[in-house]
Amino acid sequence: MPGFFTVEQEYSPKTRAQLRQAAEVLGIDEEYLRRMTKFFVARIRADKRLGRIGATGTADDEERQVERMVAFWSSIALHRDIYSGDLVTAHRNLSGLQRQDFDRWLELFQATLEETAPTVDAANYLLSRTEIIARELERMLFECPREPKTHADAK
Repeated sequence: MPGFFTVEQEYSPKTRAQLRQAAEVLGIDEEYLRRMTKFFVARIRADKRLGRIGATGTADDEERQVERMVAFWSSIALHRDIYSGDLVTAHRNLSGLQRQDFDRWLELFQATLEETAPTVDAANYLLSRTEIIARELERMLFECPREPKTHADAK
Protein backbone atom coordinates (compact mmCIF):
# COMPACT_ATOMS: atom_id res chain seq x y z
CA MET A 1 0.00 0.00 0.00
CA PRO A 2 2.42 2.72 -1.15
CA GLY A 3 1.61 6.17 0.14
CA PHE A 4 -0.65 5.03 3.01
CA PHE A 5 1.77 6.23 5.65
CA THR A 6 3.16 9.19 3.80
CA VAL A 7 0.00 11.15 4.67
CA GLU A 8 -0.60 12.22 1.10
CA GLN A 9 -4.00 13.85 1.04
CA GLU A 10 -5.85 14.67 -2.15
CA TYR A 11 -8.00 17.46 -0.73
CA SER A 12 -8.30 20.92 -2.19
CA PRO A 13 -6.96 23.82 -0.09
CA LYS A 14 -10.56 24.87 0.65
CA THR A 15 -11.52 21.39 1.87
CA ARG A 16 -8.37 21.18 4.01
CA ALA A 17 -9.24 24.51 5.60
CA GLN A 18 -12.76 23.28 6.35
CA LEU A 19 -11.47 20.02 7.86
CA ARG A 20 -8.92 21.94 9.94
CA GLN A 21 -11.67 24.27 11.15
CA ALA A 22 -13.87 21.29 12.10
CA ALA A 23 -11.00 19.78 14.13
CA GLU A 24 -10.39 23.10 15.84
CA VAL A 25 -14.07 23.27 16.84
CA LEU A 26 -13.42 20.02 18.72
CA GLY A 27 -10.46 21.70 20.45
CA ILE A 28 -7.77 20.10 18.33
CA ASP A 29 -5.11 22.56 17.27
CA GLU A 30 -1.32 22.57 16.95
CA GLU A 31 -0.87 23.52 20.61
CA TYR A 32 -3.05 20.64 21.79
CA LEU A 33 -1.31 18.15 19.48
CA ARG A 34 2.08 19.20 20.87
CA ARG A 35 0.86 18.75 24.46
CA MET A 36 -0.80 15.41 23.64
CA THR A 37 2.35 14.15 21.93
CA LYS A 38 4.57 15.11 24.86
CA PHE A 39 2.23 13.34 27.30
CA PHE A 40 2.14 10.27 25.07
CA VAL A 41 5.91 10.14 24.60
CA ALA A 42 6.37 10.44 28.38
CA ARG A 43 4.00 7.50 28.86
CA ILE A 44 5.86 5.43 26.28
CA ARG A 45 9.22 6.20 27.91
CA ALA A 46 7.87 5.26 31.34
CA ASP A 47 6.43 1.97 30.09
CA LYS A 48 8.57 -1.02 31.06
CA ARG A 49 8.31 -2.69 27.65
CA LEU A 50 7.72 0.12 25.15
CA GLY A 51 10.21 2.47 26.80
CA ARG A 52 13.08 0.17 25.82
CA ILE A 53 11.85 -0.16 22.24
CA GLY A 54 11.36 3.54 21.57
CA ALA A 55 14.47 4.86 23.31
CA THR A 56 16.16 7.30 20.96
CA GLY A 57 19.28 8.24 22.88
CA THR A 58 20.01 11.92 23.39
CA ALA A 59 17.63 14.68 24.44
CA ASP A 60 18.08 16.23 20.98
CA ASP A 61 17.06 12.93 19.34
CA GLU A 62 14.00 12.74 21.57
CA GLU A 63 13.01 16.34 20.77
CA ARG A 64 13.33 15.65 17.03
CA GLN A 65 11.16 12.55 17.52
CA VAL A 66 8.50 14.65 19.26
CA GLU A 67 8.62 17.23 16.45
CA ARG A 68 8.17 14.49 13.81
CA MET A 69 5.23 13.10 15.76
CA VAL A 70 3.62 16.54 16.06
CA ALA A 71 4.06 17.03 12.30
CA PHE A 72 2.46 13.62 11.72
CA TRP A 73 -0.55 14.43 13.91
CA SER A 74 -0.91 17.86 12.35
CA SER A 75 -1.09 16.16 8.98
CA ILE A 76 -3.62 13.59 10.19
CA ALA A 77 -5.85 15.69 12.45
CA LEU A 78 -5.48 19.16 10.93
CA HIS A 79 -4.91 18.15 7.31
CA ARG A 80 -1.68 20.11 7.11
CA ASP A 81 0.80 18.79 4.60
CA ILE A 82 3.86 18.96 6.85
CA TYR A 83 4.76 15.33 7.64
CA SER A 84 7.28 13.79 5.28
CA GLY A 85 8.24 10.55 6.97
CA ASP A 86 7.59 6.88 6.40
CA LEU A 87 5.92 5.21 9.40
CA VAL A 88 6.55 1.68 8.21
CA THR A 89 10.30 2.19 7.84
CA ALA A 90 10.54 4.13 11.10
CA HIS A 91 8.78 1.38 13.03
CA ARG A 92 10.60 -1.42 11.24
CA ASN A 93 13.80 0.10 12.57
CA LEU A 94 12.65 -0.20 16.20
CA SER A 95 14.63 -2.96 17.81
CA GLY A 96 12.51 -5.63 19.48
CA LEU A 97 9.11 -4.39 18.32
CA GLN A 98 6.54 -7.21 18.53
CA ARG A 99 2.99 -7.49 17.30
CA GLN A 100 1.48 -7.44 20.81
CA ASP A 101 3.17 -4.08 21.48
CA PHE A 102 0.50 -2.42 19.35
CA ASP A 103 -2.22 -3.25 21.89
CA ARG A 104 -0.18 -1.68 24.69
CA TRP A 105 0.62 1.32 22.48
CA LEU A 106 -3.10 1.85 21.86
CA GLU A 107 -3.85 1.54 25.60
CA LEU A 108 -1.30 4.24 26.38
CA PHE A 109 -2.58 6.46 23.58
CA GLN A 110 -6.18 6.10 24.76
CA ALA A 111 -5.13 6.92 28.34
CA THR A 112 -3.32 9.99 27.02
CA LEU A 113 -6.43 11.14 25.17
CA GLU A 114 -8.62 10.55 28.22
CA GLU A 115 -6.30 12.75 30.26
CA THR A 116 -5.53 15.48 27.73
CA ALA A 117 -8.30 15.78 25.13
CA PRO A 118 -10.25 19.03 25.36
CA THR A 119 -13.52 17.22 24.58
CA VAL A 120 -14.82 13.66 24.34
CA ASP A 121 -15.42 14.27 20.62
CA ALA A 122 -11.78 15.28 20.18
CA ALA A 123 -10.65 12.08 21.91
CA ASN A 124 -12.96 9.98 19.74
CA TYR A 125 -11.82 11.76 16.57
CA LEU A 126 -8.14 11.08 17.30
CA LEU A 127 -8.66 7.57 18.67
CA SER A 128 -10.64 6.44 15.63
CA ARG A 129 -7.82 7.55 13.33
CA THR A 130 -5.19 6.05 15.62
CA GLU A 131 -6.84 2.64 15.67
CA ILE A 132 -6.96 2.52 11.87
CA ILE A 133 -3.35 3.63 11.55
CA ALA A 134 -2.14 1.20 14.24
CA ARG A 135 -3.86 -1.80 12.70
CA GLU A 136 -2.65 -0.99 9.20
CA LEU A 137 0.89 -0.35 10.44
CA GLU A 138 0.80 -3.62 12.39
CA ARG A 139 -0.35 -5.43 9.25
CA MET A 140 2.35 -3.83 7.13
CA LEU A 141 5.07 -4.73 9.62
CA PHE A 142 4.06 -8.29 10.46
CA GLU A 143 2.10 -9.62 7.49
CA CYS A 144 3.69 -7.97 4.47
CA PRO A 145 7.12 -9.17 3.45
CA ARG A 146 9.82 -6.58 3.17
CA GLU A 147 10.49 -5.58 -0.37
CA PRO A 148 14.03 -6.53 -1.34
CA LYS A 149 16.33 -3.62 -1.99
CA THR A 150 17.41 -3.19 -5.58
CA HIS A 151 20.74 -1.90 -6.72
CA ALA A 152 19.10 1.46 -7.44
CA ASP A 153 17.80 1.68 -3.83
CA ALA A 154 21.31 1.29 -2.44
CA LYS A 155 22.58 4.44 -4.14
